Amino acid sequence: MGVADHFHANLRKHDSSDPPGAADERVRRESWFKQLLSRPEFASLAGTVMVFLVFAVSAGNSGMFNLDGVMNWSQVAAYLGLIAVGACLLMIAGEFDLSIGSMIGFAGMMVALPTMYFHWPIELAIVFAFVGSMLLGALNGYLVMRTRLPSFIVTLAFMFILRGLTLALSVMFADRTIISGVGDVAAKSALAHMLFQGVAFHGLFRWLGHIGLVKLLDSGEPLVPGVPKVIVWWLALAAVCAFTLAKTRFGNWIFAVGGDANAAKNVGVPVRRVKIRLFVLTAFCACLFAVLQVCDIGSAAADRGLQKEFEAIIAAVIGGTLLTGGYGSVVGACFGSLIFGVVQIGITYTNIDSDWFRVFLGLMLLFAVLFNHYVRSRVAASR
Repeated sequence: MGVADHFHANLRKHDSSDPPGAADERVRRESWFKQLLSRPEFASLAGTVMVFLVFAVSAGNSGMFNLDGVMNWSQVAAYLGLIAVGACLLMIAGEFDLSIGSMIGFAGMMVALPTMYFHWPIELAIVFAFVGSMLLGALNGYLVMRTRLPSFIVTLAFMFILRGLTLALSVMFADRTIISGVGDVAAKSALAHMLFQGVAFHGLFRWLGHIGLVKLLDSGEPLVPGVPKVIVWWLALAAVCAFTLAKTRFGNWIFAVGGDANAAKNVGVPVRRVKIRLFVLTAFCACLFAVLQVCDIGSAAADRGLQKEFEAIIAAVIGGTLLTGGYGSVVGACFGSLIFGVVQIGITYTNIDSDWFRVFLGLMLLFAVLFNHYVRSRVAASR
């Protein structure tokens, strides 16, 4: 700064027209409500509260909020939450993966076919499914980065490729589109059963039943035997990803490449590596969904995961993630998944026709997009 600049700065500083003690106009205190409004997960949190209030009034006495009812809609939310977390991070980075749903079906077949028709140990088949899915995710990301084509187009192609492969391979090896018996094999494997099948905390729930806090069946077993493993996986995955996004350098890179990839590259952010890793993460989440589903239901089917990619995107958007990238929240995506689960199961506890579920979901999506656009406009204007 030159002498003239110092002179003018001091002149402004001591200008008698400024009242004593006047605050710098560049430093403003925002109210707690405005700070809350600027959080990406605010809309989904408000939506969750609204949904709970609606069903508390319309289905409060139906058993929806009994322990078994809570486990029902929590399990639906958890399955969606697994893939919504991956989709959310990828969308914050400015990309989409429309092959998530097809990856679920394909990964399920990668577990079932080797187990039932090639007599692999189910642990080996599960590892094979995870490795194969993550390699396909890396291929997705590599093609997007290498060709610079929109990820929407590349992953749309993979959506059809994987769905077609799932159908063709199941018919080729099993002569049908559903492969059963995987659950029985998983039950005989201590590792597969411990990680992916049944419920967790069974001993705790049995104890709660004997002290009267959980209803017992005539056999003496608790009505709710424990927490489904998918809920445990969902909470663990969400916690790790939320911490990564909020507290690590890699999380900062995700926001940077989604906000402005060229600027991020210019300051040393490895844009390609970040995005490819996130494609691998979405594939991992889809495979985890498939493995849990196959072990729990006991079968794999060629049509599993149908339209789940859109549901994952909807949950992420309801949770405050922008379609344009650079803004979003893993916690918000979890709330979006919770809304999905509560509404889908909650409608069955009311007299409302279940056909209205999709209508409600579409309205929630539209509201979330409009609200997020409004919030981002306000944030941009305040800067």
